[in-house]
Amino acid sequence: MKFRNAVLSAAGVLVFAAASFAQTSSIEGDVIGVDGKPMANQKCVVIDRKDIKGHYGPVKTDKKGHYFHAGLPLGQYKVSVIDENGKVLTFQDNIRSRLGDPLPVNFNLHDDAARQQARQAALEAGKPLSKEEARDMTPEQKAQIEREMEARKKELSKNKELMDAYNAGMTALQAKQYDQAIASLTKASELDPKQVAVWQYLAEANVQMAKTKTGPERDAALAKGEEAYKKALELKPDDAAAHNNYALALAQSKKTPEAKAELTKAAELDPSKAGQYFYNLGAVLVNTGQSEPACEAFKTAVEKDANYAEAQYQWGNCLFAKASVTADGKVTPVPGTAEAFQKYLELAPTGPNAEAAKGMLTAINASVDTKYANPNAPKESTKKGSTKKK
Repeated sequence: MKFRNAVLSAAGVLVFAAASFAQTSSIEGDVIGVDGKPMANQKCVVIDRKDIKGHYGPVKTDKKGHYFHAGLPLGQYKVSVIDENGKVLTFQDNIRSRLGDPLPVNFNLHDDAARQQARQAALEAGKPLSKEEARDMTPEQKAQIEREMEARKKELSKNKELMDAYNAGMTALQAKQYDQAIASLTKASELDPKQVAVWQYLAEANVQMAKTKTGPERDAALAKGEEAYKKALELKPDDAAAHNNYALALAQSKKTPEAKAELTKAAELDPSKAGQYFYNLGAVLVNTGQSEPACEAFKTAVEKDANYAEAQYQWGNCLFAKASVTADGKVTPVPGTAEAFQKYLELAPTGPNAEAAKGMLTAINASVDTKYANPNAPKESTKKGSTKKK
């Protein structure tokens, strides 16, 4: 009897051991890379248990990109594909292992990438996903995509409205219909406050509007223009042209120190146009009756670029204004006057102010030399029948 009990006990142990062994499972699959080829002979598969702590791998694939891992306890797993640095390339989650045959868990990074591109294209176009594009997505992922698509539709609608307002504003600005331009560009700025071009042209529309107004209305339009330039420069502080245009608006408001600061910044950002920037400031100051600051701007222009012809001419005029005249009408210029006009004639011997420069030189009894030809100037026509002004 004792022997029989002993045999039964032993049999029970064997049955228990067999049952325990039977509770293990296995996972296998193929891994295809982004290039469409098997990821062969790579330790690229990692298996993590989700219900309790457990980590297995990395599992190495064979020459055909196939992997296999046995002896896994029954449970819930996450299977990942990693690169050589351990970065997760893709994964499949919430996989429940099974008894018996290995559970197939395959990966195809090439197809995944194609689906992702298709999903992104659909998202950008605001179109619903096809069955193929939605394949392998969890309900949570599908819900997220739907939310993103809805947001994208709203964005596309807003963008069309934005472009319509912007285009209407530009058309009105070109037609010098400044009220309409300001209204349309203001609407565009409200639809998307981060569009640099919208703020720049809104500023331009207000500045041009100011030129058609007087008194408080002019001042108000200039103030709005200056504010729009500030918005544009907040978004793109390295835009030399915007600093230049902002400076010209400030100059019209007789904010000369602020205008100089903006032009200095523009010249720092684009040294090749420094002479032009300060010449522009001088021109605005002249037009607003600020003669002395204008002359300082022209002087800075020729210092920044001695070959800027028009700046040389205007600087010569500034110096000529300081000449002394004797009782008998003899003109005694201050130093540098003749040189400025002569430099202008060297650079632009047939320029718009050439005759005026010659007249100034004659008035101060200086020689007029117009033989110099600027090597950088466009060549005049040499076709038969053409004439040149002398």
